[in-house]
Amino acid sequence: MTQTSAVALSIRQLVKAYVRGKLVLNGITLDIAPDGITAIIGPSGTGKSTLIRCINRLVEPTSGEIIFEGRNLVTLGRGELRAARRQIGMVFQEYNLVERLSVMENVLSGRLGYVPPFKAWLRRFPQTDINEAYALLDTVGLAAQAHARADALSGGQRQRVGIARALMQSPKLLLADEPTSSLDPKTSVEIMTLMRDLSRQRGIPAIVNIHNVALAQRFATRIVGLSGGAVVFDGVPGALTDAHLKQIYGGESWLDGDSG
Repeated sequence: MTQTSAVALSIRQLVKAYVRGKLVLNGITLDIAPDGITAIIGPSGTGKSTLIRCINRLVEPTSGEIIFEGRNLVTLGRGELRAARRQIGMVFQEYNLVERLSVMENVLSGRLGYVPPFKAWLRRFPQTDINEAYALLDTVGLAAQAHARADALSGGQRQRVGIARALMQSPKLLLADEPTSSLDPKTSVEIMTLMRDLSRQRGIPAIVNIHNVALAQRFATRIVGLSGGAVVFDGVPGALTDAHLKQIYGGESWLDGDSG
């Protein structure tokens, strides 16, 4: 399959079953545009995190295709997958920082895929990488905390470090797995604003698994609603109606924005 210039990522008939016969993803097919934020919404257990994690194979798909930069990520061997992952930044729900390391060291870890293993082990990075890390920390508002330990930061600050680390990879795609679910409402808006602005400025498309419908409507350019492991809505935020939300969430309460 050949990817067109208008598509950053193509997902074709993606299936995932953790237990044989019980599908978590049931034939997902999506094309991701080369810009903007695609928000994945849906109730708990419907496959949002699984979908995000199948893209970079933190979870192994059962079948289907994930076409990125002209290659099917599902079939790549270990070396090829490592190279492909350099171009896919990941922001995690629980930050995934190394708590005992400094903010700067955590951000620089985004370059580990680009340096030889012995230099990575010694945490020796080129000056150009160090300069870029400082610039990113300034961009996310943490320049003054560059040499603080990661465990000294607030949740919102840790997520900013996570975003800076992902961007240190110079990615062509950004994935975010519930980046605001551990944060208070004000900080959640700040983090989504930062992700939207950096996605625009750097021309990096983002796929965000998010449990808060209101945030998805506010910051996404496209919303994909999952229910039962299948796509039941795919459109612009303004097209998402109460009827669609009832179809996505069923009998769950979604009006408070906390479903997921």
